Amino acid sequence: MKKRSAHKEHSQMHEKLSKWSLFWRYPIIWMIVGAISIILVDAFIRPLAEQQVPGLLSLLLTLTLGFLAIIVYMLTMKYLARRSIPELSKKGAGFEAVMGALTGVIFIALSTIIIVSLGGYSFQWANGADTVTVLIASIEAALGAAIVEELIFRGLMFQTMNKLLGNWAALAVTSLFFGIAHLGNTGATLWSAFAITLEAGVLLGAAFLWRRNLWFVMGLHFSWNTLEGLLGIPVSGHTTTGLLIVKVKGPYLLTGGDFGLEGSVVPVIISLLIAIPMLYGAVHNRNLPTNFT
Repeated sequence: MKKRSAHKEHSQMHEKLSKWSLFWRYPIIWMIVGAISIILVDAFIRPLAEQQVPGLLSLLLTLTLGFLAIIVYMLTMKYLARRSIPELSKKGAGFEAVMGALTGVIFIALSTIIIVSLGGYSFQWANGADTVTVLIASIEAALGAAIVEELIFRGLMFQTMNKLLGNWAALAVTSLFFGIAHLGNTGATLWSAFAITLEAGVLLGAAFLWRRNLWFVMGLHFSWNTLEGLLGIPVSGHTTTGLLIVKVKGPYLLTGGDFGLEGSVVPVIISLLIAIPMLYGAVHNRNLPTNFT
């Protein structure tokens, strides 16, 4: 009798552990846990980096933030989601990041040139601006945002939605939430949120579907924000001190107003022209899986 009772208790304990393990492996759960953990790391370190500390120390803190956020993401995927992490593979990471960064530079440069040619922007040098200080500040702000936001949106949320609903629903959901997340920014409107949904949500999501690589998407996001900052253009409503001073003229739909370049219809069109070939490549490239494991 005692042996039967002990066996029964052991079976019940094993069943409870199995249910608990399944609970943590459910996609919505590990997405929420991972996102909250990354946000907490960001909330703890970012204020330290934004304080009046020497530029290089501030950049070092931002690099630390990025490193810890990536570690949290990897631990979440390994121990909660119980899946491999090919999207953060070390192999080819540098190449992917550089290619993503070049894509971002082309996107922002082309969008800016078109707006300038249409009379929306004009630039002049910011006399007295310290080049090194401005460069470090732009890199620091862009780097933290690129790593944290991409780990949460294209990493955790995209793959959760992909697991539950498939690729296209994942692209739609993450794009929509990315736009909504920017509604609280300075100068934000329903139009700017819609624009962010298309030009950032769809473009970055398409890039991830195409490359299946977070390094590429982080590089794209990073160079996008860095170049805007150096040009003195507000980054999604966040004013920056750049190497140039931008003078804005013309209608909101052309210039984006106080929200900056992302509020303009020009980058919306350019981003879709870039995203569509990426989506085509994601569908037709047989070397890339159509679903995550």
